[in-house]
Amino acid sequence: MAATTTAVYTVEGMTCGHCVSSVTEEVGGVGGVTGVKVDLDDKKVTVTSDGPVDDAAIRAAIDEAGYEVRD
Repeated sequence: MAATTTAVYTVEGMTCGHCVSSVTEEVGGVGGVTGVKVDLDDKKVTVTSDGPVDDAAIRAAIDEAGYEVRD
């Protein structure tokens, strides 16, 4: 059984419930992702997955949703 992994991203541009829905839908579609939690106040997206998080795929999904990951 794979261990659950969590990764946190700082994302710029999210301001409302629609932003949360867009990011949750795109990131949730990445293979292996089991959970997405968006915190608008802190500009954080927390991703849980079965095994290692595919960082490039998560970043691409956030970009596809129209937002930018801040390093």
